[in-house]
Amino acid sequence: MPRFAARISPDGRPVTWIGANFWSRSGGPLMWRSYDPGLVTDELRVLRDHGLNMTRSFFYWPDFMPEPDRIDEELCGHYADFLDRHHALGMTTVPTFLVGHMSGENWDPAWRGGRDLYGDVWLVARQAWFVRETTRRFKDHPAVAGWLISNEMPIYGARDTSREVVESWAQLVVDAVRAGGGTQPVSLGDGAWGIENSGHDNGFSVRDAARLCDWLGPHVYRMENDPVRQHYAAAWVCELTSTFDRPVVLEEFGITSAFASDENAATYYRQALHNSLLSGATGWIAWNNTDYDTPALREQPPYRHHAFELYFGLTDSAGRPKPQLSELHAFSELLADVEWERCARADTDTALVVSSYLDTPYPFTRAEDRSYVQETGRQAWIAARLADAPATVVRESDGELPDGYRLYLAPSVKQLLAPTWYRLEELARGGATVYVSYAPGAHEEQRGPWYARLDELFGVRHQLTYGLVNPIEDDEVTFAFERDFGSLGAGTRLTLRAAGTEHSRCFLPVEAGEGAEVVAVDGRGRPALVERAVGAGRLVLCTYPVEHMAAVTPRVNPEATGVLYDALAVRAGVRRPVTVADQRVAVDLVEHAAGHRWVWLVSQCATELPVKPVVARGWRLTTRSGESAEAVTLPPYGVLVLRLDAV
Repeated sequence: MPRFAARISPDGRPVTWIGANFWSRSGGPLMWRSYDPGLVTDELRVLRDHGLNMTRSFFYWPDFMPEPDRIDEELCGHYADFLDRHHALGMTTVPTFLVGHMSGENWDPAWRGGRDLYGDVWLVARQAWFVRETTRRFKDHPAVAGWLISNEMPIYGARDTSREVVESWAQLVVDAVRAGGGTQPVSLGDGAWGIENSGHDNGFSVRDAARLCDWLGPHVYRMENDPVRQHYAAAWVCELTSTFDRPVVLEEFGITSAFASDENAATYYRQALHNSLLSGATGWIAWNNTDYDTPALREQPPYRHHAFELYFGLTDSAGRPKPQLSELHAFSELLADVEWERCARADTDTALVVSSYLDTPYPFTRAEDRSYVQETGRQAWIAARLADAPATVVRESDGELPDGYRLYLAPSVKQLLAPTWYRLEELARGGATVYVSYAPGAHEEQRGPWYARLDELFGVRHQLTYGLVNPIEDDEVTFAFERDFGSLGAGTRLTLRAAGTEHSRCFLPVEAGEGAEVVAVDGRGRPALVERAVGAGRLVLCTYPVEHMAAVTPRVNPEATGVLYDALAVRAGVRRPVTVADQRVAVDLVEHAAGHRWVWLVSQCATELPVKPVVARGWRLTTRSGESAEAVTLPPYGVLVLRLDAV
């Protein structure tokens, strides 16, 4: 089935934004007070010379709107010069209007008076007026590529605002761009931090934003305990965001050199760029253009109290390129080489079912249910990638699960809606392989499987006791395969690390009934994997929450769930023209309009790694220069792009 990946098209032609969030090192957020045109040109030129074609820029709200009905014309003059300098260098920029939050500090216009940013009619009108009038001033400048309403509004405005109020505010300020004559694409700048991506109900909705905006822009700065999860952090959010039928621009991502060495910073950028590309992103705007190191900025909020914010730059405080900028340069050159604007994500046969309990606060459920879905879904999605069976996200909250996939993964599930369980059986009857792993949830409230027809669906008889769980006794869980299953032969043993809370580190005790076959048993001889044939397909039940266990285990990836998913992909007949046996390498494909495909090999190995890609019959794999790619070597955490042609 197709995977969505649209592009920004300001004038009907697709463009690829590769850029940086921009504050001049002359003043950071206060740059407009001490605007230095020559320095700005120098800062832009080094970005341009390293393959960047745009910036995201900011109207620091307290300065640009010093009074409720006045815009500072001197600062607007500085901004007009800023636009001219972009145009002279062949670059564009995306202005951001309501900049009250920035880098660990909230700044209000002096006249706000504590009014509610979303619900106070007068204040919303003042915001809309500022947006409209600023748009009117700059709408015709060729350097303006789009518009952003705010910067991370969810952590500037009240966090307990209702969805209806936030949506109404967003409608009014987006309409103000059009009222000011702006025809360029527009988005909110909210970080795509709505409940659909985060599970956190802050009043913002990615689904609502998609109805109003021309693109969606994730902001991703994760703290993680597993290197592979960190490398896929931005990509997972892009994958979730791509389900809303809008272009996805990774609007903010990056690292501070205070938290990462040069080598590790380069690795982070390389992994974030390539993995997000393969997950639906079609634009990238790094945070940010430069480090800061002037006596004034050291004393200036937010840098005075968030010193690490001084070092997020692509260049150092003297304007010298850092390794992060070199990674962006190489990425930009690669996209030009593969003619990225003529490419599309390749179809996939694998679907990851994301429970509607992620984004729907059902009655008498808890916030932990939502975060649980997010975390286990991410781990399963990573495992599928490492199995070379990259999965597209299908959201239960979008309605009936779509057909057309050969493999459906429902990982560590506690809760799905009752009709969805019947739908999963329909999909299996139609020829799909449907995999479900059991989980009772991570807290004590109504813990257990909220399944419809558990026994009938999987052909088992569960042996649960009301109000109690069945703890996993051992530190490691072993699956011993009693028969051949996909790529795993009889006698194969998989080992997984047990983990979880007192509520979640549990297994589902079952007996196999008529029509079900035990595929694998655990270390104590109990059914661990059970298959029931139904119609033209099959349902596979895993009695352990393997994805949840991995999701809460530090430094676990790659782990045995990826091996299990590889076996499921073979069992389901998932079409994979190229695979690599080593779970430390993920394979994904991009289709070129001319008919060939580009094959991405992304290494999760900290050392150089030689591999021999396995190519399906009817295909030829070569380097981009046409040489044989029968055996290749990936650098540490490296990326290699090869060419695949039908023969």
